[in-house]
Amino acid sequence: MELARILVSQGFGTRRECAALCAGGRVSVGGQVHDDPHADLATDDLVLGVDGVEWPFRAKVLLKLHKPVGYECSRAPSHHPSVLDLLPAPLRGRGVQPVGRLDADTSGLLLLSDDGALIHRMTSPRRHVPKVYQVTTRHPVDVAMTARLAGGVVLRDDPAPVRALAVQATGTHSLDLTLAEGKYHQVKRMVAAAGNRVEALHRSSFGGIGLGELAPGQWAWLDPQLDPTLEPAQGGPR
Repeated sequence: MELARILVSQGFGTRRECAALCAGGRVSVGGQVHDDPHADLATDDLVLGVDGVEWPFRAKVLLKLHKPVGYECSRAPSHHPSVLDLLPAPLRGRGVQPVGRLDADTSGLLLLSDDGALIHRMTSPRRHVPKVYQVTTRHPVDVAMTARLAGGVVLRDDPAPVRALAVQATGTHSLDLTLAEGKYHQVKRMVAAAGNRVEALHRSSFGGIGLGELAPGQWAWLDPQLDPTLEPAQGGPR
């Protein structure tokens, strides 16, 4: 593939802008400057250097981000900065978008991709992809509350009971909740229906993928061949 086309596919701008990057000596491969935008390069195991930063070529992107509180999962946020502002410009330029949403006051694991088919699989209710949430509650967590969450609570817009895949009290005012659905404000509404209130919410796992050592605001590449929808329902973070 021509170098300029490769740069375009990786989010570095229009074809003209990418040709200018090359002509300006700002693009390298293997430590050698490539100033010819028409140079034909193999994309297998290709690592580009742009302005001294290495970028591995990826036909499709899958990322994980430790979302801090105070960011919206939207390209056009209303009241807070977008989570996309936490990513480098090339990732935003290639159209990476959140896989599902976390509320502005919720922190934790957020996956992002530019692979529409993968995003659809990960968010489809038919896939039952498990997500683990760490919940801090206003009132004490008791056995009756965890039993209601495991047995099923009724939300106002759905007469069918909604059940957690797993519930585990982790403290006097905290619990881990595993869900396989993604209804609007589901965790907060389920906890409210069980007689308590969410004070803080953090997602620790999505389809068996965990945050690892990522600090709030940090992101990391994931294997683009990884498909979280194939993870076991009770898989733990990794």
